[in-house]
Amino acid sequence: MSLRPCKVAPEAWPEAEAPAEREPRSEARREPTSGPGSELLRASKHESEQFFSGRQEPEMTWASGQLPEPAGAPHSHPVSVRGDSSLPASPSENQVSERPRCHTDCLEAPLSCLFRRLGCEVGAHPWIFLLVPMVLTATLGTGLIYLPKDVEENLEEQYTPIGSPAKAKRRFVQERFTANDSYRFSISRKSTEVNFACIRAVSNTTSLLEPAILSEVSKVDDVIQDLYAMGENGTQIHYNQVCAKHQGLCVSSNPLLYAWQMNRHLDLRNVTFPIYNHTGQPIYLAGTIGGTFLGERMGMNQLLLEAKAVRLLYYLKTEDEEDNEHSGLLYINFYTTGT
Repeated sequence: MSLRPCKVAPEAWPEAEAPAEREPRSEARREPTSGPGSELLRASKHESEQFFSGRQEPEMTWASGQLPEPAGAPHSHPVSVRGDSSLPASPSENQVSERPRCHTDCLEAPLSCLFRRLGCEVGAHPWIFLLVPMVLTATLGTGLIYLPKDVEENLEEQYTPIGSPAKAKRRFVQERFTANDSYRFSISRKSTEVNFACIRAVSNTTSLLEPAILSEVSKVDDVIQDLYAMGENGTQIHYNQVCAKHQGLCVSSNPLLYAWQMNRHLDLRNVTFPIYNHTGQPIYLAGTIGGTFLGERMGMNQLLLEAKAVRLLYYLKTEDEEDNEHSGLLYINFYTTGT
């Protein structure tokens, strides 16, 4: 059994023939029916064909940024490109531009309108807006004459809310760090305001660690402790009545000065800083002696060679309400006398 060779004619690609077959149909559909307007349409179509046939299409090269269309590609209408015009916007850009914008002047617009109206009113009636605030301020300011003048301000009672967390925390500290101003005063254990007076004595010489200079400072200390104030009933309130005490005695204004007052023959050349061991009791001098010049080291301390200034502190009792009132009077008298 043998197979006979047969000749087969090459068939055209269906994709290439499909557009050619469809074009006549589409053209047939597009042609309008005969009528009075058909001749005008045909004439305009003929003129447009002559116009496009007369134009010479530019070459599509790589230099121009366009490529020639491949054979068999669908025909696209020519687009005229001007040198000044930009490329047509893409569909995504058109969608973005068509989106509604969010208006954020919901607060600015009414405020602007309100202030515009206010400005118009002020410009139309200026004297009203000038005189009314002045009269209102003068009228309300007359209430200041009813404020008490002789009552001392209490920051805790007037500016701290009742039952505030700050007061509760301070009571917690006071219960665990007790202080007794009449017998065992300690400034480090105080959690409230303390009335005290301070004097700084500065020497004109190289050092005040001299008996003659300390005697002058001691005289100032005696004058301060002799001060007194007059109470409401005409009674005298002395310093030793309202001073903060430690073991029945007023707290010394300066520990080094107090040590020298107790022993006038104290050797001031062997004083150590910042802690001085006086008769077996350590004394901390860093807060009361200034302008120091130190020498050789002696253990944890150094020898105090020179001191330029000394500070005297006078603490008053504030634990009881009566003592706080009396110490306040003496405090005022102290600064009145000092000035």
